[in-house]
Amino acid sequence: MDQGTGTTERVLQLLAMLQRRPVWTGTELAERLGVTTRSIRRDVERLRALGYPVNATQGSGGGYQLGAGRALPPLLLDDEEAIATAVALRLAAGGTVAGASEAAVRTLAKLDQVLPARLRGEIRAIHDAIVTLDGGRVEVDADALLGLARACRDTVRVEFGYVALRGERTERRVEPYQLVATGRRWYLLAYDLERDDWRSFRLDRMSEVRAGTWRFTRRESPDPAEYVQRAVTVAAYPHQARVLVHAPAAEVRERTTVGSATVEEVDERTCLLLAGSASLYSLALHVGMLGWDFEVQEPPELREAVAELAGRFARAVP
Repeated sequence: MDQGTGTTERVLQLLAMLQRRPVWTGTELAERLGVTTRSIRRDVERLRALGYPVNATQGSGGGYQLGAGRALPPLLLDDEEAIATAVALRLAAGGTVAGASEAAVRTLAKLDQVLPARLRGEIRAIHDAIVTLDGGRVEVDADALLGLARACRDTVRVEFGYVALRGERTERRVEPYQLVATGRRWYLLAYDLERDDWRSFRLDRMSEVRAGTWRFTRRESPDPAEYVQRAVTVAAYPHQARVLVHAPAAEVRERTTVGSATVEEVDERTCLLLAGSASLYSLALHVGMLGWDFEVQEPPELREAVAELAGRFARAVP
């Protein structure tokens, strides 16, 4: 082993020790690493040059301590810590906390890239042994989710089998751009190469997800969140409604979900609600139960359904 390699390994060992305990004296570190306190001081300077904020205090109770910096430096994890982190990230990836799912997937993709192969089986076994009460959440394959996250990051094409809403199965070849979580489901915004257009895909309807090696140049894409929300609330249904609601957009959003309607502000007192359904009557009841006056802009059939229900309700309370 050359001297440079030995120094690098020692600095990494020093970093691991500083992450493991709040304070170490120079003498303790020197004894553990088998070097002089002068070598410890030089190694501490090397860590500082790499961006690690190592603080040093004198006197009784003093020593070296790893502090908090302006940016998060790389962390060193042992096997147990890596397993615990990966399992926690997999669980968070399926959670419903706003923003946490997406961040967990990005972090898990980074961790999986450097995770030793010997730990992957143990992580999968622990994850498979955990059962959560999902509250209606649709589970997706964790490996497929992770593979798609890496494909989005690396801008490589992806192929997969897909079952559409009406049950027909197709093979898709896409350029993946962004994963979007709605709280209950995961979606992929991608450019469909066969249809030459943008599409959103539900991950729970995918199978045999295969990331290729062909890198693509990113196109100008629609806003992923807006595209997916409109796709799941309006475009996927045979009946699509535009309704002017006489209430502020923020208040209407509190009584709807991202999976049931898209709400666009018109002014401070009104907003436009876009929603879809397989039934005109369901749409009419959904809008009526919001609790505000509204005007149906389209389709005309929805106006007829609202008028019919209004008459029926009126006759129910003579």
